[in-house]
Amino acid sequence: MLRAPPPDSGWLGHPMQTEAAPRSFWQHVLGSLRGEHHDFTRGPLSTAVLLLAVPMVLEMALESTFALVDIWWVNKIDEGWFGATPTGGAAVAAIGMTEGMLSIVYAIAFGLGMAVTAMVARRVGEKDLPGATTAAQQAIGLGIAVGLLIGVPCAIWAPELLALMSTEGSNAPTVGAGYARWIFASTPIITLLFLQNAIFRGAGDPMLALKVLALSNLLNLALDPLFIFGIGPFPALGVEGAAVATCVGRTTAVLFQCWLLVRGKCRVPMPALVRFDLEPMLRLIRLSAGTIGQFLIGTTSWLFLTKLVNLSGDAAGAGYTTAIRILMFALLPAWGLSNAAATLVGQNLGARLPDRAEAAVWLTARYDVLFLAAVTVVMELLPGPILAQFVADPEVTRYGIATLRIVAAGYVFYAWGMVAVQAFNGAGDTRTPTWLHVWFFWLFQVPLAAAAAYWTDLGAIGVIWAIPISESLFAVASVILFRRGTWKTVVV
Repeated sequence: MLRAPPPDSGWLGHPMQTEAAPRSFWQHVLGSLRGEHHDFTRGPLSTAVLLLAVPMVLEMALESTFALVDIWWVNKIDEGWFGATPTGGAAVAAIGMTEGMLSIVYAIAFGLGMAVTAMVARRVGEKDLPGATTAAQQAIGLGIAVGLLIGVPCAIWAPELLALMSTEGSNAPTVGAGYARWIFASTPIITLLFLQNAIFRGAGDPMLALKVLALSNLLNLALDPLFIFGIGPFPALGVEGAAVATCVGRTTAVLFQCWLLVRGKCRVPMPALVRFDLEPMLRLIRLSAGTIGQFLIGTTSWLFLTKLVNLSGDAAGAGYTTAIRILMFALLPAWGLSNAAATLVGQNLGARLPDRAEAAVWLTARYDVLFLAAVTVVMELLPGPILAQFVADPEVTRYGIATLRIVAAGYVFYAWGMVAVQAFNGAGDTRTPTWLHVWFFWLFQVPLAAAAAYWTDLGAIGVIWAIPISESLFAVASVILFRRGTWKTVVV
């Protein structure tokens, strides 16, 4: 049977930094980026948060660049680069619709990922490496099955799905059918990318996840213009080329993940990637049901908001989509900090240190507030110059600027909410945040946005205002429930 190494030794032969010699801030950062292994149940919490958060923040920033890079290059189609035929915003709108529908896949992948992060982190905190391996193997097998069940039918009926999301007379379904088919067909790859990075995070190896996404993003960045505009020997595929480049980058990343897992680069040993055992599989399904529910509720509400915004036309849809991708680029690093909180909660509860787990959450939340406060200032003061890097059409720009300013108005509240929710999930209490999502997104945000769209003259602007209002109330409720402390006694 595999046994955990002594507390002060490296995991699987990797170096582990002890607390004997004090280190400066930058030494900690460099150590984190080198992938040093640490015991996050000991030592200063500020150091633990830093060591986990630096690679996780960079990882989330890279994750958000897939669609951002695609949108930047596809906007150049409408500017006529390399002789491309402009689509009047239909190509960008098609990406937004596809990403909106794909948000359901992201919800399932994120939900499974949070569940496996909680289980792996708890087992690592208990020094039960075989248990961590079993949880990881079940998640990978389940992820493949779910990806195939969703991806195959969506790829077949991609044009029809785009038509459902479009207004009458829109060119987006015709222009974006190829893009949607490629992206939907890659659903199993997307699911595995999320899940296997979740394993790395739960094990306390966030640097591995960062390396994976760095590789895939570099490939996507390099291949996007080649496939879109037909540079050199590559075919000119237009917006479909953006999907091809993204699929190549993600597939390469997943193959790299598999190599890291089976070759022992992760502290959770993986002699086989997939294994089906009934008891741990059922435990994972029960735990992930709550996290999947949270993300499904949140993402389906976003999907509904996209539909409501598109009622105002392709320009509104393109401006909203571009601005949301920019906002996600700024927001996902904050999610990286939140993921650090989830790992610290799971590992410290596994080590029977609930007070340390709670202290880690409050410290992480303060860091998150400072970061998003800075982002808010930038978005409120410089929306025009930021949008100018992506959009040339004045009507699209108008809606994009409004989206940046309105949504960013609630960012400081988002910081508290996302950290509290990730702390619940990291502890294995998935029921509390699920009910919060039901109340504040389905029962509040969606009706508010629909009322603004149909019963006022605000149109898309009114729909967008529903976002910061509902998210801020969600954050306040999350913090109130977290302070009760019932999450400390959850069994995973």
